[in-house]
Amino acid sequence: MRRHLEICVISDIHLGSKGADAIGLLNYLKSIQPRILILNGDVIDFWYLKTKKFPRVHWLVIQEILEFAAQGVDVYYLTGNHDDVLRKIVPFDWGGVKVLNKLFLQIGKHRAWFFHGDIYDKSITHSKWMSMLAGKMYDNLILLNRRLNKVLLKNNLKPSYFSKNLKRRVKRAVQKVSNFETFAINQAIKMKVDFVACGHIHIPQIRFVQTEKGSTTYLNSGDWVESSTALEYANQVWSLYHHDPTTNFLKLEDYGIDLATLTQDVEDIEETFLIVDPFVKTKGNE
Repeated sequence: MRRHLEICVISDIHLGSKGADAIGLLNYLKSIQPRILILNGDVIDFWYLKTKKFPRVHWLVIQEILEFAAQGVDVYYLTGNHDDVLRKIVPFDWGGVKVLNKLFLQIGKHRAWFFHGDIYDKSITHSKWMSMLAGKMYDNLILLNRRLNKVLLKNNLKPSYFSKNLKRRVKRAVQKVSNFETFAINQAIKMKVDFVACGHIHIPQIRFVQTEKGSTTYLNSGDWVESSTALEYANQVWSLYHHDPTTNFLKLEDYGIDLATLTQDVEDIEETFLIVDPFVKTKGNE
């Protein structure tokens, strides 16, 4: 039985990279039925597509998203820094998925602003090559962490999260310099937006902020690399969903996927982008 949601927001999936928790996300998507699905940036990791390989289970996630759109779910794909190549051609419709840079929604009496957030991160806007290098190093660190945890669990020891902790320390250090959240919150208050939802920094949270100039609620959907979190809106309340991998009811074996042959040519995903002419403009938010 799928859980019905008014809005679901996920971000920083990084499909195509080694660290993406695609099987966890696939299980989550198959457990919900949203009216609106917002993919808030860094969904397909174009920084990694140069490897000419794309994991098959990642492909299944894309198929699930396209299936939502085919069923009439309002699906929005908002661009991030890892998929910023799409910013050159937005807005466009991709198989029923509306690709935009940002999105404003009226939710009852409240106004919400959704965008990835990297435009307020100086470490991205001024040093993209360093961010790309750090991203690849982090990806390898995640794999090392997962291998270590397999050994620890076999010996009945608690798992380690050193890659996640390191990522958070680095993000917080960068955040102090760039004031990422402060910029987003102040801009939301200036625009009189009740909710501002971002991704990018991989730190899931919901926080009400009151300043002398006004107030807003800051939300961050986290990521599907290590946190495996999503923002959910139902019964007029925002909440954070944390996925538990032990609840996965679908396994790779259910799809006939062998870990030894987990990849397929990236050309398949390139063909998918050509399902609909990417230069077909859509009405609405840019």
